[in-house]
Amino acid sequence: MHLYEAQQLTIYNTLSGKKEVFKSLEPGYIGMYVCGPTVYSNVHLGNVRTFMSFDMVFRYLKHLGYKVRYVRNITDAGHLENDADVGEDKITKKARLEQIEPMEVVQRYTVDFHNILNTFNFLPPSIEPTATGHIIEQIELIKNIIDNGFAYIINGSVYFDVHKFNETNNYGILSKRKLEDLIHNTRTLDGQSDKKNPQDFALWKRAEPQHIMRWPSPWSDGFPGWHLECTAMSTKYLGDNFDIHGGGMDLKFPHHECEIAQSEAAKGTAPVNYWMHTNMLHLNGQRMSKSTGNVVNPAELLSGNNDFFSKAYAPSVIRFFNAQCSYRSVLDLTDDGLGASEKGFHRLMDAIDTLDSLKASDTSTFDVVKWRQDCYNAMNDDFNSPVLIAQLFEAAKQVNQIKSGGVTLTSEDLELLKKTIREFTFDVLGLTTMASSSNHGTDKLTAAVEILIQLRQDARANKDFALSDKIRDELAAKGIQLNDGKDVTSFTIN
Repeated sequence: MHLYEAQQLTIYNTLSGKKEVFKSLEPGYIGMYVCGPTVYSNVHLGNVRTFMSFDMVFRYLKHLGYKVRYVRNITDAGHLENDADVGEDKITKKARLEQIEPMEVVQRYTVDFHNILNTFNFLPPSIEPTATGHIIEQIELIKNIIDNGFAYIINGSVYFDVHKFNETNNYGILSKRKLEDLIHNTRTLDGQSDKKNPQDFALWKRAEPQHIMRWPSPWSDGFPGWHLECTAMSTKYLGDNFDIHGGGMDLKFPHHECEIAQSEAAKGTAPVNYWMHTNMLHLNGQRMSKSTGNVVNPAELLSGNNDFFSKAYAPSVIRFFNAQCSYRSVLDLTDDGLGASEKGFHRLMDAIDTLDSLKASDTSTFDVVKWRQDCYNAMNDDFNSPVLIAQLFEAAKQVNQIKSGGVTLTSEDLELLKKTIREFTFDVLGLTTMASSSNHGTDKLTAAVEILIQLRQDARANKDFALSDKIRDELAAKGIQLNDGKDVTSFTIN
């Protein structure tokens, strides 16, 4: 029997607005699609949070024994500024600013995206398709929508007719928005667009002469609309109806709403059974924003080279911090929060390091079987990783009590404890021991050097410059360079 047959997984379905018992379309198999990045800049930390959450979902589904086809796309064309039907393609704009080919932009930031995700120990998706690699599929999809009467052609561009679609379908079924309200809250076009109605969205855009990225189509030389690519690629690799579609909550409207409309208009069927959306990542209580400067990217967080955090944090500590919050809740990134997660992470790693030294007894005073099921109950409840971590901390507590002799386990229960805690820590949460060994040592070195820096400052305050210089020179001889700033002294290791 597979684990998924013994465990009842529930998922919060954005479509219904409630938790539902999960049942895959085909027993033992799951099709999952997650909207990937638009590769015109370094990947945003908020996006990393979304992908990290779905990496955990992917890992748990695999752990349960499902065969999962996980598709995560790369948007390398068609995504306009401000997610609208006007403006310049984001990749084209970056290419023009840097005076390079658009595909050079795509390659640079796709490599960055993969490097960051590899650093955080992500499992690769089963398929990672690109928008430019599926232009033909997108054109064929547009043809179907036109033939079914839900799109119109104006001046070489093709637009989805939201009003016509809403006569027989429900545009707004996912975001719970009503078309009447959207109409009421939308300004008139004032002749600035070819669209019949402001709510209509582009399926194909005719390229202006200066537009670099363009492809031939029955309507014009142009490029596909942003929403179209995900419908084309998800249905190509997962079928017209598949199990799970995920992404950040900012994509719920209009992107995912438009995906549903496109699929129903082209194929006559709703594409997805379970819609999942991750919540936002904040920085020190406020939304991340380049315009306000309240932003940090993954590389800056990992290196410590930023103005928000007192130190660098290891990838597994950041993963652990992310897992301590439900994927559906706002996660506030703070120095205190990361520091607390770092301590908790090392406490868990220390307990795991202790496992192999534990001795079995003739009896068990801790119910490992129940504890194990409690771990599954946590993840079965819409991937409730914070509750899972609480269970792992309970196991760490028991490990310490076994070590001191306060708790006993039979050899069978001890092996089950070892197996379960490692599976959930490493296989499901995706943590690694690298941070436990290397970063733990780094923390101790940092603490020792900071003590010496304080002693040196005391010596200088007492005008004992000989001692001050000796501390600086001795550290330098060991490869530790002190850097005196205006108000603080930092150090680098050469």
